[in-house]
Amino acid sequence: MAELTTLARPYATAVFNVAKSAGKLALWDEYLQSMAGIAVQEKVQHFLASPSLTAEQKSEAFAKLLGEDVDQEVKNFVSVLAENKRLELLPEISVLFAALKAAQEQSIAVSISAAFDVSEAQVATLTQALKKKLDRDVTLTTEVDKSLIGGAILRAGDTVIDGSVKGRLIKLAESLNA
Repeated sequence: MAELTTLARPYATAVFNVAKSAGKLALWDEYLQSMAGIAVQEKVQHFLASPSLTAEQKSEAFAKLLGEDVDQEVKNFVSVLAENKRLELLPEISVLFAALKAAQEQSIAVSISAAFDVSEAQVATLTQALKKKLDRDVTLTTEVDKSLIGGAILRAGDTVIDGSVKGRLIKLAESLNA
C-alpha cells in the first residue's frame, strides 16, 4: 500500500497544482473519482494489463470510457499515466488529490459509524464541535453499524475515535488476557 502511495503522490501533486492554478479543484476531483471508479472495474483492469496494447491504445480507450465531454487536459493526463504504465494508480491518485484539496480548502470529511440512527440535532452538534476542535470545515456522513452494539466510531482523516461498546469490550478482553 505504501508503494502505491509513493508512486501515486507525484501524479496527484502535479494534477492538484494544475487544477489549483486553473481554479478547477472541484472539477478535477470529480474527474479523478470517475477515473478511479473506472480503473477498479475488473474488465478495465484486464484490458489495461494487456501487453499486446500500446499506451496510446490504452489511453484512447480509457478516455472513451470517460465520455465525450472530457477536457483535453484530462485526456493528456490519462495519456501520461498510460505511457508510464500508471493507470492502475488512479484510485490512489484520486484519494491523494482529495486529501490535498481538503487541506487547501481547510475542510475535512468525517464519518461516523453508530449502532443506531444519528438524529439531525446530534449531527449538527457533532459538526459544530468537530469544526471547533479541528479548526476546519467539517463534512459529516453517518452510517448505522449494528455490530457496534452501542456508541459510535468517528473517523476523521488518520484519526479514529472508537467510542463503541464493541471497541470497549475488545479492549477489556485484551487487558484481561495480558
